Amino acid sequence: MRAKITYLVTAAVLVFYFVLVGSRGVMLIQSGTPVTVTFGIAVLILPAIGLWFLWKNTQFVRRANQLAAELDAEGGLPVDELKRTPSGRIDRDSADEVFAQRKAETEAAPEDWRTWFRLAVAYHDARDTPRARKAMQRAIALHDGKPVQAV
Repeated sequence: MRAKITYLVTAAVLVFYFVLVGSRGVMLIQSGTPVTVTFGIAVLILPAIGLWFLWKNTQFVRRANQLAAELDAEGGLPVDELKRTPSGRIDRDSADEVFAQRKAETEAAPEDWRTWFRLAVAYHDARDTPRARKAMQRAIALHDGKPVQAV
């Protein structure tokens, strides 16, 4: 729940910032000189890119949460079997062991979105965020029946 609140607050601050920057861009365009119009257009492009990026990330998180809920309803969510250090951090060797297990499961069933979801969790636990994201994107695509590129 704390992560959702943090995400919502961050998104709200970003939207406020995009509106503020966008209004400055409009003011520059309204000035009417060639230089300010050019700067105004450039300033409007940044919030547009930011809003697109925020929207895509929000959709990704929403879809990943839907898959997690569906997998939970099936009783297929990965069990947290990771060893932790006294400070509570995940033990790297433990994460590597679980990752090897999840990778083997995914290689055995490469068209099953569930194995890709669990692999994404293992990547995340191993602190490999880019690969975790790609594995989750593949799980989403497989779940939705979309064509998936070979890895």
